[in-house]
Amino acid sequence: MTNISKIPTAAPVSRRRGIEATRARQAIWLLLPALIAIAVTAGYPLLRTIFFSLHEANLTSPEQAKYVGFANFYATGDEGVKLGFLTDSKWWQAVGNTMLFTVVSVALETVLGMIIALVVNSAFKGRALMRTAMLIPWAIPTVVSAQMWAYMYNDNFGLIGRGVLGGTSPLADTGTAIWALIAVDVWKTTSFMALLILAGLQSLPSDMYEAADMDGASKFTQFWRMTLPLLRPALLVALIFRSLDALRVFDVMYVMLGPNTAAQTSMTGYARQAMVDNSQLGMGSAVSVAIFLLIMLIVVLYVTAFRVKFD
Repeated sequence: MTNISKIPTAAPVSRRRGIEATRARQAIWLLLPALIAIAVTAGYPLLRTIFFSLHEANLTSPEQAKYVGFANFYATGDEGVKLGFLTDSKWWQAVGNTMLFTVVSVALETVLGMIIALVVNSAFKGRALMRTAMLIPWAIPTVVSAQMWAYMYNDNFGLIGRGVLGGTSPLADTGTAIWALIAVDVWKTTSFMALLILAGLQSLPSDMYEAADMDGASKFTQFWRMTLPLLRPALLVALIFRSLDALRVFDVMYVMLGPNTAAQTSMTGYARQAMVDNSQLGMGSAVSVAIFLLIMLIVVLYVTAFRVKFD
């Protein structure tokens, strides 16, 4: 009799698992074309980059690549000479500047983007116009905005360099140049951050806030206890997007600082100088692999720190 009582409950569980398995198979088949496209467009170049990172190769004759193992990363040559980009002080200077640029710019963009998103999400006259206007800096091409800011930072005729700083360009000194670049990035990309956060805000249920108002919860309490926890997945996506862009920053620094200074300011600038200017395909590929691993590590840290479950 005990076994008979379990039969009605076992059937629905088995049926539900069968439906879930069917949906999983359908999802795999639907995702298969996209996965194939990603494997062709991203997977193959990544594997080729890893291949060349373990070889000594010239950009003009990659077919003559010679296997050197991890010598492009780190090695000890004759008479104890250190080889590889990990022994180059310019690389570590570029890493430090890129990390500073990423941490400060993303933090400022997140805070300012959150404020703008909260303001735009509220009901007021002209909200649609403000939503459109806030995207103008982000809509301007990066090269155009970088050149525009370079003119404003110019010490001879620039609005900031000449008018505000009295004939001093912040781009002339490496210590102040990174902060000038951060200001440019914050001006351009805060609106994009606000747009991502705004999309998350509009997905939150309004009846939850109505109940909180009836219970007498303050706006700060609602934000800290309700809005911020529910925005965690949207914030994670926004932070990953912006951190990836900031870690791979190249065009702003290349346009405003030039190729030589950009190589000491950004990791991608260092990779470009090794691969293009010096024609060291193996060394440039090794730097690119290191950047890829660093970005992957930061994404894992983001997901772990935010404790977001992707169901």
